[in-house]
Amino acid sequence: MTRGVRTALAATLLGLALVAVAGRLGAQTDPRLRDAVALAQSGQLDSARVLVNRLLAALPPTDTVFPEALYTAGLIAADAPTVMRYLQRVIVEYDRSPWADDALLRLTQLHFAQGDPAATVQAAERMRRDYPDSPLFPQAAFPAGRAYFDLRDEARGCALIRIALAGAGDNVELHNQVSFYAGRCPAEGDLAPDSSPAARPGAPRFAVQVLAVRNAAQVDDMLTRLRGMGYMSRVVRDTTGLFKVWVGPYPTREEAQRVQQQLRTRLGGQPFLVEER
Repeated sequence: MTRGVRTALAATLLGLALVAVAGRLGAQTDPRLRDAVALAQSGQLDSARVLVNRLLAALPPTDTVFPEALYTAGLIAADAPTVMRYLQRVIVEYDRSPWADDALLRLTQLHFAQGDPAATVQAAERMRRDYPDSPLFPQAAFPAGRAYFDLRDEARGCALIRIALAGAGDNVELHNQVSFYAGRCPAEGDLAPDSSPAARPGAPRFAVQVLAVRNAAQVDDMLTRLRGMGYMSRVVRDTTGLFKVWVGPYPTREEAQRVQQQLRTRLGGQPFLVEER
């Protein structure tokens, strides 16, 4: 990554962070985090980071403020890997907290800013699956729709652009931006029905499980490795608290089996198929 690209990405991250912090200021519950937010908004990011890191060191992980502090630390972190590490912790370790959908939204925006369309749609689709009632999803749908266009999947891109347009509300600037991309989509009634197995109601989808652990750090490491290999992956948490890393989903068993063989060669171990409905 060139210095110019790093500088542009840093500016994008800072812009996303300050917009996000401003949007959640009224929702901050802890006065120490409110102080950190105020420092960040005034441009004193280093001081804000020190304050949040000090709070994280003092709080037990079971404290209800902990996921909020992790989320805030992610917003004001100095570089993209640190942002992702904090946001992933919220998503994986505190998936039932009110900050998990926020973390997925910011992760979607970050991946898009980095020019990673596969990771962008992966984060957005996980947000839609795990938090279907989140009012934040239309905001994630816009970059995810554009990412699908980059991946040459016009049908899914247009579906998300329509969601973003419907959720733009009174935000005139966002409405205009989304409308620009909506212009490349056919009217909803003109779309041909999708007959692929993944689109039929009740049709099974297939994924490949590559890891099942209780250590969230191992999960982060595996997600990073899979992302570097170009695979879309996600974390599923079962009722016992076990973190499972799945690659996919894929619309057919045959496609998933091909990926399973690739992963066995590239990662080792015993990856196996799982069927979703």
